[in-house]
Amino acid sequence: MNRLNQLFATKKENLLSIYFTAGYPQLNTTVDIAEALEKAGADFLEIGFPYSDPVADGPTIQHSSQTALDNGMNLNLLFEQLKDLRSRVSIPVLLMGYVNPIVQYGVERFCKAAVAVGVDGIIVPDLPMYEYEMLYSNHFEDNGLSNIFLVTPQTSEDRIRKIDELSNSFIYLLSSSSITGGNLQLTDSIESYYNRIKAMDLKNPTIIGFGISDNKSFGKACEYANGSIVGSAFVKLLAEENYMEKIPSFIGGIKA
Repeated sequence: MNRLNQLFATKKENLLSIYFTAGYPQLNTTVDIAEALEKAGADFLEIGFPYSDPVADGPTIQHSSQTALDNGMNLNLLFEQLKDLRSRVSIPVLLMGYVNPIVQYGVERFCKAAVAVGVDGIIVPDLPMYEYEMLYSNHFEDNGLSNIFLVTPQTSEDRIRKIDELSNSFIYLLSSSSITGGNLQLTDSIESYYNRIKAMDLKNPTIIGFGISDNKSFGKACEYANGSIVGSAFVKLLAEENYMEKIPSFIGGIKA
């Protein structure tokens, strides 16, 4: 049982995950930020590896990715930085990014490197499900890595069932089909979508992402899922002066 499974076995609701981009705002702060987030009360983390064409991301995360690339971040350096991860961070950690850098790095090599530094799962928004299943699932499974699939309001029930079958930790529910950085919009159709997912009684926990930025949106998302993910709002904090000192109050404000 990996750290993600242990987390979901012991905590069923109000889980908070934080996303941030490796190498942003400074090149060598990745593990420092991860450690500070755990101490502040985050339940698990998503560390993004930057890519020059982040199609699912809004301006805030696009900017963080470009800054990280300009700082010199790449997968080789990220894995080098993460060698110290498990001496300082005990909560589950996922890597999140796009398929192109992973394929260039080598999928099997990527999975082995991720496990070697203590990563528990991978989120790849643009990796097609059939491609994962046919070409890459053995590399994830052989290394004990969870592959996290995304569901949108337009995803069919058959596809959601298939995703639930292939998943072994949690399913990432997008609050909309738009890019990151918007605000959580609880229209009738979105509430219907959340209720539809809840009524399916999936075997895997669900976590809501995109548009979660404060205590109100976090609480609302947790009414429909086991927890939620905060990304752009935290990345904005990292652009401020003395951001490390502000992390505890940021996390405390969301979980209040």
